[in-house]
Amino acid sequence: MSVIINDEWLKDKMENTPDDLVVVDVRFQLTDPEAGRKVYLESHIPGAVYLDLNKDLSAKPGKHGGNHPLPDMDIFSAKIGNIGIDHDTTVVIYDQNNEMFASRLWWLLYYAGHENVHLLDGGFDHWVQQGHEVTDEITNLTAKEFRLKLRENEVANIEQVKEKINTNSATLIDSRGRDRYLGKTEPLYAKAGHIPGAKNFFWKNVLDEEGKWKKDVNLEGNFSDLSKDDEIIVSCGSGVSACPNVLALKAAGFKNVKLYPGSFSDWISYEENEVETKEE
Repeated sequence: MSVIINDEWLKDKMENTPDDLVVVDVRFQLTDPEAGRKVYLESHIPGAVYLDLNKDLSAKPGKHGGNHPLPDMDIFSAKIGNIGIDHDTTVVIYDQNNEMFASRLWWLLYYAGHENVHLLDGGFDHWVQQGHEVTDEITNLTAKEFRLKLRENEVANIEQVKEKINTNSATLIDSRGRDRYLGKTEPLYAKAGHIPGAKNFFWKNVLDEEGKWKKDVNLEGNFSDLSKDDEIIVSCGSGVSACPNVLALKAAGFKNVKLYPGSFSDWISYEENEVETKEE
């Protein structure tokens, strides 16, 4: 089945086969890091547990590695196990609506080797709009053991990105908005622009006019300028908004897709690295 599921599918799963289900709330605001946890404590989908972008889905930033480095995967797997997830668990992740944070957790679980992870289309907002139950009760789940089965070829580091750029042997895409890509604005970092050679594919273009995920055939059209024979390396600012594009590319039939987790924030942490502001 598709990674993207709707509210009725989740409601049915919760009512009829809840024993192998874990629902994860990952609502977050970059400008207010405590906001997501606060709204979770106020109201969430029954049974949902909360994971935090900064504390659970990322390591602490250092000099290099970007603003949201990948977490230590042994620690991540222990956290995942502690909230009741093993490889037999069906995982459903939701955001406030269709935002980038749910895709970040989807990617981490995919990278860790999990095969049965889904995103709730429309997120919490759509769930509420459809009149489904919410609660403020905190969920206690039975811990399980999650064994890492890392898909090492799903990641590209900065050395690999440089090599691919120099040899023109992969396509690098930048998932940020166009103005940030072109260096017209930069709200987060000391330098503006993009990694030389990167093509702009704004991550929100994987959503339709109503803000829902596009169907696979429409996602394929979204990336019609790219070749399925090429290696695609996906970046953004810090490896978060790149994740919806990774998911969308895979849904559209692209087989050789990698995430550059450090992305632009890692790239500019090396003074010698140039940035570009023209269209690629």
